[in-house]
Amino acid sequence: VQLQASGGGLVQAGGSLRLSCAASGNIFSINVAKWYRQAPGKERELVAVSSSDGSTNYADSVKGRFTISRDNTKNTVYLQMNSLRPEDTAVYSCYVGYFTSRRSSVIHNSWGRGTQVTVSS
Repeated sequence: VQLQASGGGLVQAGGSLRLSCAASGNIFSINVAKWYRQAPGKERELVAVSSSDGSTNYADSVKGRFTISRDNTKNTVYLQMNSLRPEDTAVYSCYVGYFTSRRSSVIHNSWGRGTQVTVSS
């Protein structure tokens, strides 16, 4: 399964961006989806999680500003980012745990290549 992340770019502080992560290949459904980010010189940070039960979780630094969602018919995960700050500047990447068939309980893993988000002050 391949993940294609898109939607990054340059935006002014206070602006918004929506990232997309589309899964293609031998995928039946997404079990869990996550967005990570890594800024230069910093460790990778878990930003948002969309779990199989519909719950979502966020890093404290993005709560109230970022929203993770998914379109299960398209096997696509989104990250809506509002009120962006310069400290949100990073490479954002997605992860999905997925099933390859209705009858399989095995969760496979796939990582997408990152997309750059740059927030200017």
